[in-house]
Amino acid sequence: MQDLLDVRNLTKRFGGLTAVNDLSFTLRQGEVAALLGPNGSGKTTALNMISGFQPASSGTVLLDGERLTGRPPHWISHAGVARTFQLVRVLSSLNVEENILAAVMFRKNPPAKETAQEEVQRLLEDVGLAGRSNENAASLTYIDQKRMELARALASKPKLLLLDEWLAGLNPSELSIGIGLISNLNEKGITILLVEHVMDAIRALCPRAVVMNAGRKIADGATAEVLRDPEVVRAYLGGAHAVA
Repeated sequence: MQDLLDVRNLTKRFGGLTAVNDLSFTLRQGEVAALLGPNGSGKTTALNMISGFQPASSGTVLLDGERLTGRPPHWISHAGVARTFQLVRVLSSLNVEENILAAVMFRKNPPAKETAQEEVQRLLEDVGLAGRSNENAASLTYIDQKRMELARALASKPKLLLLDEWLAGLNPSELSIGIGLISNLNEKGITILLVEHVMDAIRALCPRAVVMNAGRKIADGATAEVLRDPEVVRAYLGGAHAVA
């Protein structure tokens, strides 16, 4: 499989603080990979730069060979990148269907209204919200708001889906459902980059992991091997806990 995402020497500075420092990695078409690291390691900032939510200080991001760096978020979305956020963002004055419909109509070439509404229903069925179109988005439970946010991201028909701690805060049964949803999306061919702290989910979903610490990449490889890497263990647990 060819590379879909190519991140080259990506750097983000906030004044005197370097949040992401010379980050490079690639993702193959159809791959699902984890972007790991302790809090403050630069993971979300990296997603922000890939998606255009924040401009890069230097470096390049390519999607299918096309440069994303310096482009506005709506252009990057139209190019095929969708994301979720750590904190669920709903359009609270709208119902569930309208939340998703807004994303469908935001596409570069949106469908006719009737076609768009049919598509919304398929998306809601895909994420487990079938039959709940008319419910107020703000009244949904946490897991259902996350489902809706995922459907909204999928409405843009992304090539690359960035999930920022989408599984955080779920109870064990909800976590199992969430893992199944992400697995099904990957089986449909969507490339996924997953920022997550839930290691059970990482092991279940991600054959590969890229690990950051203090803004730098410190490991990249098979997940099981990466999680045994002494530098990765030190980053998460401190030197006293590092493996031999």
